[in-house]
Amino acid sequence: MPDDIDSDYAAAGFNGSLPFGRSPAVIVIDVVMAYIDPASPLYLGPDNALPELVRLTKAARQAGAPVFFTNISYAPGGREGGLFYRKVPALKAFHAGSPLGAFPPQLMPQPGDHVVGKFYPSAFFGTALAPMLHAMGVDTLLLTGYSTSGCVRASALDALCHGFAPYVVRDCCADRDPRPHEGNLFDMQAKMAEVVDTDRAIALLRGD
Repeated sequence: MPDDIDSDYAAAGFNGSLPFGRSPAVIVIDVVMAYIDPASPLYLGPDNALPELVRLTKAARQAGAPVFFTNISYAPGGREGGLFYRKVPALKAFHAGSPLGAFPPQLMPQPGDHVVGKFYPSAFFGTALAPMLHAMGVDTLLLTGYSTSGCVRASALDALCHGFAPYVVRDCCADRDPRPHEGNLFDMQAKMAEVVDTDRAIALLRGD
């Protein structure tokens, strides 16, 4: 196999391209205090992408693109989360009423935005997100949020399977460690999504 991983994947037929459509939306996945508060077991660290998320959502609204936020709220015992809740005990942070489930002051849903509650990693699984997007004529998703290796990746794969072109905004995502962050960005680019930075995402929203 080639020493260069990019060349190896390209030679094997990965890393095709998906066009950016005419009707994009921004999906902000689980950007809540559980990942931002240093006292939380899910704390991601200071590199939480919040400034870039604020910049992207502002640009989306200015461009007239819909903005969707997801969050999680479990009843005590987490039955809604099934085996996912059992596998990740830290999800107790999302019990209903916990301040860790709140959106951060820097990035609150605004009038006209949409909030979708979910119980599993994907923003699509068990939610009305796909039919809402189809009804709005959306064809492309700019995917952002927490964490890159978990809910962002799961949502990118489901976006593709539902017929939306997934564009993952690399500096609007974050993870507990740079290794899963970068590894999953590489793999998503190779197999299921386009990976862009915030500047490119904003240019695409503006039609540049």
